[in-house]
Amino acid sequence: MTLVERLNKKNKNKSITAVEAANKNDSKAGSIDAAVSVREEAYQAVKSQIHGHIIDNMPEDLKRAMNNPYADKREVNRLVEKMCSEAVQDNPFAVPLGDRERLIDELVSEILGLGPIEPLLKDESVTEIMVNGPFSIYVERSGRLVKTAVKFRDNDHLMHVIDRIVSAVGRRVDESSPLVDARLADGSRVNVIIPPLSLIGPIVTIRKFAKDALTVERLIEYGSLSKDMAEFLKGAVQGRLNIVVSGGTGSGKTTLLNCLSSFIPETERIVTIEDSAELQLHQEHLISLETRPANIEGEGQISMRDLVRNALRMRPDRIVVGEVRTGEALDMLQAMNTGHDGSMTTAHANTARDLLSRLETMVLMSGMDLPLRAIRSQVSSAVDIVVQISRFRDGSRKVTNISEVTGMEGEIITMQDLFNFKQTGTDEEGKIIGEFKSTGIRPYCLEKIQLNGGKVNPDIYNI
Repeated sequence: MTLVERLNKKNKNKSITAVEAANKNDSKAGSIDAAVSVREEAYQAVKSQIHGHIIDNMPEDLKRAMNNPYADKREVNRLVEKMCSEAVQDNPFAVPLGDRERLIDELVSEILGLGPIEPLLKDESVTEIMVNGPFSIYVERSGRLVKTAVKFRDNDHLMHVIDRIVSAVGRRVDESSPLVDARLADGSRVNVIIPPLSLIGPIVTIRKFAKDALTVERLIEYGSLSKDMAEFLKGAVQGRLNIVVSGGTGSGKTTLLNCLSSFIPETERIVTIEDSAELQLHQEHLISLETRPANIEGEGQISMRDLVRNALRMRPDRIVVGEVRTGEALDMLQAMNTGHDGSMTTAHANTARDLLSRLETMVLMSGMDLPLRAIRSQVSSAVDIVVQISRFRDGSRKVTNISEVTGMEGEIITMQDLFNFKQTGTDEEGKIIGEFKSTGIRPYCLEKIQLNGGKVNPDIYNI
């Protein structure tokens, strides 16, 4: 045998050995994965068994207290946690020692909370939770989507949690009413859509609200707007300008509206109107109204338009509408034009100019047969300031424009930018780089701000 043949044979033997080792490692890894899977299935089976035992043996007075919104929640939590701990201790051989604390926490979450997603709700780094059926759950952290290892047992398990969410706010979800908006006790927004509309099982989207409400100072710290922008908006709110916050889905419209509302003086009476209560105003004289869907017979619905019209009879100083989507835009514009200066709302639009077109469309959706010029005249006289906020690809949210509606020229609504954000590039981590700048234009509304007691430093308009 030649030297070359011996070398080839040696290399071939090495290759065979390497393949065998790899196969052995794969087999070993597969065995480990299989063992973990079996262990997890056994754990879930034990948890389900203990959970059923606790529910079957729970005292009736504790069950009533769990469903009573006025009950002492701390005492209820203590009693439920005690029951779970005792039930786990009574099964020492079925529950491994290292899993007992985890099991108790999960049992408490199953009975009092929202099951597997309860830890995600408590995680302050999570801003949104997206449940795509029972086995696929994503969260948003720092503006980016991340898939989690959290799962529900099956569709029934997920539907049980959904029923707990919607029933707490007097709503329902079933095949006859397969989509619903609701909220959690902390104000977090919940949207649910179930089969037959969803083809992959029940879908739940939870937009969490921070425990500590964001302030304008924190928005400045996060780079969402500049100090000059904040000072102008503060003066605009105190000076009773009518403001519309515009932006896309998830851009932070409601958060910004919350911050702007904090500038409303304590001496004024505020009425808020929302589909699902999300605004977190802290003024003392505050009335919060929420729409009501139709009941199972299809009756009893109270729409946004109904609430806006009713709010006009409640002697409000300010009306704050969470979001205008359809015909209620006409009622909102009329409120702004009939002595309720300083009112605010949000709307979906990509730019400030697009917002004006959307308002026209929403007014037409009210069913009123108005000429286009009359609608535009209403819009131009009602809206003073449009604040455009956008979400960038790095997950950051920034106020990209503050624009003033100045009136009409012929058939066109005129407006001018007062501040804008100009992107200059991205850094090595993909973060957006740019700067907030004043356009140098002195706003027409400055006189109105000053007459109504608002204060704005004129130096902020200097370029």
